[in-house]
Amino acid sequence: MPLPDPSLEPAIRDPKKLRNTAWVLVGIIILGGWLVLKAYDRWSLQQAGDDRPAIIYRITPERDLRMLRQDGKIMDLVSLRGNVIAVNVMSLRDPQAAELSMAVMKRLAESRSGTKEFNLVSLVVDPFPSDKLSADLAESSAANGMMLPQWWLGGNEPKTLHKFIKNELKSNIYPNEANGKWLYDSSIVLIDKNGHIRRAVVPQKQGGPPFIATFDFEQAAAWDAKRAKTGTAHTNLEELEILLNKTIDKLLAEPFQP
Repeated sequence: MPLPDPSLEPAIRDPKKLRNTAWVLVGIIILGGWLVLKAYDRWSLQQAGDDRPAIIYRITPERDLRMLRQDGKIMDLVSLRGNVIAVNVMSLRDPQAAELSMAVMKRLAESRSGTKEFNLVSLVVDPFPSDKLSADLAESSAANGMMLPQWWLGGNEPKTLHKFIKNELKSNIYPNEANGKWLYDSSIVLIDKNGHIRRAVVPQKQGGPPFIATFDFEQAAAWDAKRAKTGTAHTNLEELEILLNKTIDKLLAEPFQP
């Protein structure tokens, strides 16, 4: 009868060694978890202080908007790539909803008249026959000081334009008519040099994730009506306009990547 192979005999387990190995593994797991938490804390602090404008979406050339402009030319929004663009929506028939944003747009046009890499675009939601739209755009642009080449006033057939406003500009409502008036989001939307929708980032003084701000001046006016405090000498409307200008400055400083 052959002798058994010694290598096939079961190893004798040493309980003391097994316990030591287990404690070493536990220590490694605890240390690893602590290091991960510390790294996350450092990252969170860095993010909390990061005020670079947030990228929300990118308007691709395939989903761009073609418009009839106030000078009668057919233009594409993508032709402004390389420039920072402030866009708002308005109604020629019912301009009340856009009064605050239009006032801000006019101040931007004046204060940045010498900035070649900055444009303003106002989109008209009203449905006009194509032969009448051109004359109405020209008349409205002249009355409101919307001067080319800096400030475009444009329109398109309602279905195309309203879809672009909701899906590409990320409006909070689809433009619609109710009780004989046009309802639309009058917020100012910023588009950077590379076609990205950008929003302001406001770090929180008490810590935590930063606040992503839209440039909704109607909302700011509502806060002022409720006497909501800003913690500064400015009203909510004033603070939002200051934030808008700071965000534009940051976007102008970023490079264009064709």
